[in-house]
Amino acid sequence: MSTENAETHRFEADVNELLRLVINSLYSHKEIFLRELVSNSFDALEKLRFRAVSEPDLLAKEPTLEIRIQADKEKGTLTLEDTGVGMTHDELAKNLGTIAHSGSRAFFDKLKDVDRKDMTLIGQFGVGFYSAYLVADHVEVTSLAAGEHQAHRWSSDAKETYALEPARRVERGTSVTLHLKSDQKQFLEDWTLRDLVTRYSDYVSHPIKLRVETKKDNETTVTWETLNRATALWQRTPGEVTKEQYEEFYKHITHDFEAPIATAHFRFEGTQLFSGILFVPRNPPFDLMMQSKRGVRLYVKRVFIMEDCDELLPPWLRFVRGVIDSDDLPLNVSRELLQDSAVTRIIKKQVTKKTLERLEQLATESTDDYAVFWEAFGAILKEGLALDFEHRERLTSLVRFRSTLDDKLTSLADYRKRMKEDQKAIYYALGDSIRMVSDSPHLEALRKRGYEVLLMSDPVDEWAVDTVREYDKMPFVSAMRSDLKIEPEDQAQREATTAQLKPLCDKVQQVLGERVQEVRISDRLTDSPCCLVLAERGHHAPVEKLLRASGREMAPSKRIFEVNATHAIVDSLRALVERNADLPMVSEWIETLYDQAVLSEGGKLEDPARFAKRITALLQEVAGRQAKS
Repeated sequence: MSTENAETHRFEADVNELLRLVINSLYSHKEIFLRELVSNSFDALEKLRFRAVSEPDLLAKEPTLEIRIQADKEKGTLTLEDTGVGMTHDELAKNLGTIAHSGSRAFFDKLKDVDRKDMTLIGQFGVGFYSAYLVADHVEVTSLAAGEHQAHRWSSDAKETYALEPARRVERGTSVTLHLKSDQKQFLEDWTLRDLVTRYSDYVSHPIKLRVETKKDNETTVTWETLNRATALWQRTPGEVTKEQYEEFYKHITHDFEAPIATAHFRFEGTQLFSGILFVPRNPPFDLMMQSKRGVRLYVKRVFIMEDCDELLPPWLRFVRGVIDSDDLPLNVSRELLQDSAVTRIIKKQVTKKTLERLEQLATESTDDYAVFWEAFGAILKEGLALDFEHRERLTSLVRFRSTLDDKLTSLADYRKRMKEDQKAIYYALGDSIRMVSDSPHLEALRKRGYEVLLMSDPVDEWAVDTVREYDKMPFVSAMRSDLKIEPEDQAQREATTAQLKPLCDKVQQVLGERVQEVRISDRLTDSPCCLVLAERGHHAPVEKLLRASGREMAPSKRIFEVNATHAIVDSLRALVERNADLPMVSEWIETLYDQAVLSEGGKLEDPARFAKRITALLQEVAGRQAKS
């Protein structure tokens, strides 16, 4: 190999660490490298087929689309070659030498916050090519891009640099040559390669051929043996596809190392003809909350058209991965045409229906798996309650919540069955975390009466519940809103208490001023001295945080300040006000109670330092009194 015209480039700073992680941590089975490289070759073939729709000359002279595997025992090399779209000089540098291109930069950013042993992150990032270094200590990639005349070679030993140089290659496509490590020579055996291709890549819809040498009478005969069935998996009937084949196909299109939690394989032969396989992953990807990212690939008559086709799924199913193949869309279909296509609308409706049916089946037949799914994707699915009227009823049956009953997830149907006879609403509370909501003072009176409360911590919950409004004729009522109606045990006593505490409420209103809308006696508190509740159109604290974080300008939402008439602190403060409402101590206590209420609902203090000083001063005063007594 000539190196006169070779360019030497340094990898980005993190490549060495990335390769070390790939080699030592990410893959528990080194043989997986073959699946990853075959997947890359398959993608190159599909990209060429797509380009050939508008550029037929690309296939006119070289119509062959296949993947070839060659083992050279004498040299200790294994070569995977495809006749796909190929790569230019700049594409080789971008795809193989730049860590940020494949998403690996995000991979490192994510790893900074987790234990390095937590390798569930693989599959979220495109690091498949680097798996070659599991078995090789040097890799060469020679490629001739479709429509180009000059080939180029990329090579590296995965240390600090890689080389790029002109190369000779007559046929369009890419070859990846692995110089195998001394302890990995088993991958040069024909039987090993046959077994791996059959196990991992039998579904690949282009021929995968193995170069086989047969010696007889001192003569060597070379033949090319096709190892795979080369039939798209989604074109087969479900009965002839094994669970293992589904799992390997899922790993092929997602590069996830873990099997999906659910699979749906279907063929629709109504007014439109299309087929597909859908998968629900077990773990969420790092970019799940990006609504522009969907996981379904679109094929037309077995020709790959586009990745992440968001026209085929509603945004609240963006976690679904898979393949849809239509016989009724034109091969030159664009995103603009898809958006206006009646065929697309039919496909989207059926794909949504199939997904919901599979989730309903999972929820019924495997509650443990459904719980895993819900923890990963429940927040996304709940978006459909607020966005999609057509499917709202089915989605309502699929949603799950934690509650004050126990730590298990519950459906609305099960909650409804457990409701007390005198209970007039489905109660819920929303905060930054389940633990925080569970400890909220807003739930005290509801707990005392034995009412179960749904605990919510996803900001989407507020919009979802406000949109649905009721379930089985029972309205949803927030334990944190002003419209929570709990009848006092003694109405006459409450009226007397309200009158007695009016001077205190007036003083609290004077001190807090415009920060609160109203000060009143609480029916929802039994143990805490006070709380802040939402006015009619107010947002829960986590939603306000989300809206502000998204750049929306919002005036602070005024809360209603409720005080617990039976609490010792409130009674002592009442006595102080009656004795002398202008005492500085009175204002300090009111300010402290207000800040405490802000923290309890998950809000942010305007002046945390001042709050800390007030707490310190009050503690010193109490400690001083204790010391004197």
